Amino acid sequence: MDTTMWDAIIVGGGAAGLSAGVVLARARFATLVVDGGAPRNGPADHMHGYLTRDGMAPSAFIATGRDEFTRYGGTLALASVTAARRAADGMFELRLDDGRALRARSVLVATGLTDELPDIPGLPERWASQVHHCPHCHGYEVRGRTIVVIGSAMAATSAHLAALLRRYSDSVTFCVNATEIGEVERRRLTAYGVRVIDARVTAITASAGPPGAASPVAVVLGNGETITCDAVFVAPRPRPHDAVPAMLGAARDPETGLIAVDARGATSVPGLWAAGNVVNPRAQVVTAAGAGSTAAIAMTAWLLDRELAAAVEGGVR
Repeated sequence: MDTTMWDAIIVGGGAAGLSAGVVLARARFATLVVDGGAPRNGPADHMHGYLTRDGMAPSAFIATGRDEFTRYGGTLALASVTAARRAADGMFELRLDDGRALRARSVLVATGLTDELPDIPGLPERWASQVHHCPHCHGYEVRGRTIVVIGSAMAATSAHLAALLRRYSDSVTFCVNATEIGEVERRRLTAYGVRVIDARVTAITASAGPPGAASPVAVVLGNGETITCDAVFVAPRPRPHDAVPAMLGAARDPETGLIAVDARGATSVPGLWAAGNVVNPRAQVVTAAGAGSTAAIAMTAWLLDRELAAAVEGGVR
C-alpha cells in the first residue's frame, strides 16, 4: 500500500477533476488526481462555450490543465479505481487497476459518463465528427446547412433538439425513429418548420459530395428513403460512471437515479464529493469546471475544519 496519506484524491481528470485539483493544490493540500485517460469529449476536434477557450481541442485543454495542476504541486496517476471503501479509522481507501492501494481524508468523484448511442450501423464511427449531440457545442458550426435529428430513447430531449436546431438552419428533418412524441409536440415542431418523418433509421453512411466540399452524410430509412445532410444530431442516453460513490454508499436522487449532491457537490457520505457529468449529464465543459472548483473550495473548508479540531485536541491530522 502507498503509505502517503492524501488530503484529497480526485477520481477523474477532466474539466471538473483538474479544476478541483488546481484549487486544492493551490491551497497546499496534498492532492492526487487519478485519471483513466478517456474523457467524454475526447473524440471531438474542438470545444465551445468556454470563455477564452472557444475552439480549443479537448486534448489540448486536458494537457494544459494537467500542466497547471502539477505545476502547483499536484500529483497525477494514470489509472482507474477498481475498489473503494471507508476504513475503520474514517479514511477512504481506494485500489487502482495497477495494484496500488491509496488512502485519503477526502475524495472527489469526477468520472463523467458514457454517451450510449442508438444501435444504428455507421453512427458510432461518425460520433463527434459528423454526428453530434449538443447544439450549444456544435450547432453554430453547421448553421445554414442541412441537418437531420434522429430520435432516441431520450424522447423529450430528441424533440427539443430538433426544435432548437431549427434556429440554426432552415433545413431540419426529425426522423422520429420510434421515439414516443405526442401529437401536440409534433404539431409544434411542424409549425416551427421542422420536417417530421416517422420511419426508422436503419443506417448512416457516407454520401458523395462535390469535390473539395465536406463529405455529406446519408441517413438511410426503413421505408427505402435516403436523406442526405451535412450533419446529424442525436440525444444519447447518459450512463454516469458512478461506481466509486456507489461503493462508498452515497445516496441517489430518487427521481433521477443519479448520485445526490448538494449545491457544493457534497454527497450523503461525509468527506465524499462529486462533480461534473457524473452527477449532471447536461453539464458542458465550462459548467463541469465550475462545479469542480465549487466542490474543491467546499473540500478545503471541510478539511480545514478537521485540522482545527485536531489542533485543539492536540491530535495529529
